[in-house]
Order: sequence, then structure tokens, then C-alpha cells
Amino acid sequence: MREIIRYEIGDVVKMKKPHPCGSYEWEITRTGIDFGLKCLGCGRRVMIPRVKFEKAIKSIVSRRNETVK
Repeated sequence: MREIIRYEIGDVVKMKKPHPCGSYEWEITRTGIDFGLKCLGCGRRVMIPRVKFEKAIKSIVSRRNETVK
């Protein structure tokens, strides 16, 4: 069975593939069926389906107010 991970608005995640600007890090701006993401390199905002997001994520860099070690 898969582990359920809770994602919250304000979390910073690292993706498996870079954005065209070269950044791997994104801030979550919306959660639900679709995820809203903001690139921390260039500021571009995108919406992607939850399933695609969960496959594309590599790790959580930081939670809202605390840093993940």
C-alpha cells in the first residue's frame, strides 16, 4: 500500500525534471484535484493534475514554516 503524503499550500517541493528556466524547486499555491505550483526560479505559475504531480515530485524541500532535513 502507498504511503499518503499531505501537501500544504506554502510547501516547497523538488521535481524530478527541471523547468525550462533551470529550477527544480516549486512552491505549492493550491491543492486538491489539481495542484497550483509557482516556479521559484522564474515565478511562472502552472496547474497540473494531482496524479501527474505525485509522479513528478522527487522530495519536499521545506514545509510552510520549517525546513525538512
